[in-house]
Amino acid sequence: MQSPRDSRWPEWNRCAPRCSTRAAVHAPRHRSPQPRLPSSVRKRNDYARKQQLQEKNLVSREVVEQAATHSREAAAELRSAGFAVEVARHELEAAKTALQFSIANNGEAAPETVSIKAPINSRVLQIHHKSEGVLVTGEPLLEIGDPAALEIAVDVLSADAVRIRPDTRVQLLRWGGPQALDAVVRTVEPTGFTHISALGVEEQRVWVIADLVSPRKNWEQLGDGYRVEAHFILWEAEDVLQIPTSALFRQDDSWVVFVIDAGKARLTTVPTGHDNGLITEVLDGLAEGTQVILHPDDRIEDGVRVTAQ
Repeated sequence: MQSPRDSRWPEWNRCAPRCSTRAAVHAPRHRSPQPRLPSSVRKRNDYARKQQLQEKNLVSREVVEQAATHSREAAAELRSAGFAVEVARHELEAAKTALQFSIANNGEAAPETVSIKAPINSRVLQIHHKSEGVLVTGEPLLEIGDPAALEIAVDVLSADAVRIRPDTRVQLLRWGGPQALDAVVRTVEPTGFTHISALGVEEQRVWVIADLVSPRKNWEQLGDGYRVEAHFILWEAEDVLQIPTSALFRQDDSWVVFVIDAGKARLTTVPTGHDNGLITEVLDGLAEGTQVILHPDDRIEDGVRVTAQ
């Protein structure tokens, strides 16, 4: 069985925000004007009086400057009290609005509901405000988006970004599907940002935005914020002779490689073309099928007998 106070609890509980806010509005009026306004006037008059005395050389300049400081402090306190009154008034209006549109009104229906229509056909991606409450103007409620209009955002090193152009082909790997996806670079953002790598090294990176061109059915399970591994195709050609980059090293001003010829290592100079850090194009000096030595150390010299493993 509820007591008389318990049965009236919803009513006085709803009144609490309004009552407390009204008290906040009236408090500065009772506290601030009586002690602060006379003090401000008194200190301003005291400053003016000491200015007159200083003109007659009856007080020092330091005394006048101290009075000026007190006068400015009193004026600032008065302005602060005025701002506090304005803030409390805004809080009162917010509390009134909360009471007006609250659905916790003795079980009654809300006096008014507001319908919010999405500007596009989309799906809800994230909900920022899940429960009822007072909203500030401009506060986000939820994020919506069209899963069929995904874009790919890849952060690359700035040294690599300068070689990427719009319409560059992109292959997306390790995204979770059975096959690679195709995309095309839309834009390379003109500004970079600093990123701290896993090793603690500062890196300058740039966002590259690409659009998917593979059929929608191939990536319909891909969603917002999913991880992909992007490979940018900066150059491609048919019938390219290539070797692992780890087989090459510099000698004088040329790239050289050790090839295996009749069981011996032979130092061979090779002009190189494009490379991707792992594979390098060989323009001349080697024939297709020639064996090369990977990661040659200081024990490998021209003419040393070697065995292929």
